[in-house]
Amino acid sequence: MSTNVLRTADGWWVVRGRRAVPVATKAVTTAELLADRAAIREASASGEAGTAVTDLAPLSPVTTPCRVVAQMVNYRSHARDSGFTGDIPATFFRKASGSISGPQDTVVRPSHVEFLDYEIELGLVMGAPLPVGTAVEERDLSSYVAGLVLTNDVSARDVQLTKTQFYESKSYPTFTPTGPYLALLEEEDFARLLDLRLRLSVNGDLRQDRTLADMIVRPAQALTLLARFQTLDPGDVLLTGTPGGTALKAPPKPVEKIAALLPPAVKWKAFFKSQAKNPHYLNPGDVITATIATPDGRIDLGEQRTPVAGANQDPR
Repeated sequence: MSTNVLRTADGWWVVRGRRAVPVATKAVTTAELLADRAAIREASASGEAGTAVTDLAPLSPVTTPCRVVAQMVNYRSHARDSGFTGDIPATFFRKASGSISGPQDTVVRPSHVEFLDYEIELGLVMGAPLPVGTAVEERDLSSYVAGLVLTNDVSARDVQLTKTQFYESKSYPTFTPTGPYLALLEEEDFARLLDLRLRLSVNGDLRQDRTLADMIVRPAQALTLLARFQTLDPGDVLLTGTPGGTALKAPPKPVEKIAALLPPAVKWKAFFKSQAKNPHYLNPGDVITATIATPDGRIDLGEQRTPVAGANQDPR
């Protein structure tokens, strides 16, 4: 069964039910923690009563700096929402690790951003180096991936679309809420990955709800394709795409064809005028709730609860 690890300002904790036991380690970074598995095992086996999880203030279990790589359009439901048809090649992009924030931290919408969107994603946390040229088979996944985290790939759509710029639109501070738990997997747990269900709600309204069975390029293949050109190291994270249900959706095909004939400035002005009527974009005062777990709870990445604020608002 997976072991959930939580990080606070005081250090690392192993979660056991509703309580957490401190890990006796000098590790500061995620990579250092993963190298001290003995300390994690000792905390897991400890008879200590521990501390109530609700009394702890969780930080992201993925420490920075690190590499944050993400997959684009990697769920069939998201591909449909985005207007894609036919085969969809694996596509990767980078995010600044400075965008990583905690699972209860406020998501801050920059003052120049109007169309802020959510994307629940499963993050693979590397436990071993992935050199360029590595081929990862399903049976080898546990040799490279140490565990899983819940992430939200928050996106400024008006930056992303007008600039065709993924890096900027997804890299503002607080745009990658991560955690609360780093679920360290046993080898047999990897067979349960497709059972993981991703659920995201805004103000209690369920927006995204799919399992990994909806995924197009699965983790082992994704790592193999990424390793054609990118090295990963312990503590780095790969975000594996989001299912359908985001605020942004492609317009009907006839509208797309007409828009393609317009100058870019006119096209985007018309598009965002129509998007302004879409109530699903994030606004200050909204609260995003997200979970990833198997139905039986064998793998459970915990719950994120992140409020949204404007850049000039008090984040409290």
